[in-house]
Amino acid sequence: MSPAEPRRDLQLVRALRDIAPGTPIREATDDVIRGRTGALFVMADAEDIEPVLSGGIRIDVEFSPKLVYQLAKMDGAIVLDRSARRIKWANVQLVPDPQIPSSETGTRHRSAERTARQIKALVIAVSASRDVVTLYTSDTSYQLEPIRSLLIKVNQALATLETYRMRLDQVSHRLLSRELAGTATLLDALVVIQRAEMAKRMVAEIERHQVELGLEGRLTEMQLRELSVGVMPDRSAVVRDYMVDTDPDTHRKMLDRLGRIGGERLLRLEDLEVLLGYDREVNPIDTVVEPRGYRVLSRIPGLSQVLVERLVQHFGSLTHVLAASPRELAVVSGLGPVRSREVYDSLRRMQTYFSHPQQQSQGGR
Repeated sequence: MSPAEPRRDLQLVRALRDIAPGTPIREATDDVIRGRTGALFVMADAEDIEPVLSGGIRIDVEFSPKLVYQLAKMDGAIVLDRSARRIKWANVQLVPDPQIPSSETGTRHRSAERTARQIKALVIAVSASRDVVTLYTSDTSYQLEPIRSLLIKVNQALATLETYRMRLDQVSHRLLSRELAGTATLLDALVVIQRAEMAKRMVAEIERHQVELGLEGRLTEMQLRELSVGVMPDRSAVVRDYMVDTDPDTHRKMLDRLGRIGGERLLRLEDLEVLLGYDREVNPIDTVVEPRGYRVLSRIPGLSQVLVERLVQHFGSLTHVLAASPRELAVVSGLGPVRSREVYDSLRRMQTYFSHPQQQSQGGR
């Protein structure tokens, strides 16, 4: 596995959250590292740990970082409950099945890996000779990175995301202007989907780093939140606007397939074209397409998703919505005279804004 790959394991992500800076377990492991005593923590229920447990002292007390540090001075493992709220055992000898394969060479880490695999629990190994904390969970192992290194990675990734987002806003703005003018091409839609997916993947990668940073990542979390606003809704709406099939279940499956498509295929627009249900031989540059209107209507302030759905279902396309009068819009259940006038005016304002050449040449959120 590559270093980034293990963090895709949901069980490991939960473990990283449990031991992130600012948590009691992280405080305890930091104390152990400073004391250079080494330690082995097992987070498991009593019935799960029993097959690999030998000897030790049963204490069953509330978790305390200071107490854990003192107990770590003894040999053996410390057993916590799965929520890490109580210390159940100390000075425990772990005897996992020796037939379970292990890639570790040291006794402590080998026992940790085998125990995690056998009882499907989180095991944390703190090295006595090096400032290293390794997590073992089922078949995954992961060595915590130094906070400084993580912050450097996150800041670099945020810079990349900012570039992705700037390009996404540019192509999204261009598509929106052409949708309102009735001149959108399949190429315009495919480029937006491609860029939205690229931004979404970068957001997901940074989020995994943020989990490991815990409280140390408060500033970068604010930056991430700002840069990721609207990415997921826009990605979903563009796919639903331009996919050939109209079934909501197909839409969900299509978003899932888009999320799993390989990086190289994501760069090939013809593969995205096929994903949406078009024939590979269709030329996206020359193919003018008509959006259903989900993305444009979702941009109207105060218009709920339920009303967006009803408008699209009633009129069938953005072109027909744009051509409708306030009275015709009011026919849609839930709109009424006042709300239909607001929708009508909002669409007119959008058309006016995007009809100016200086506006069409701008990106920006």
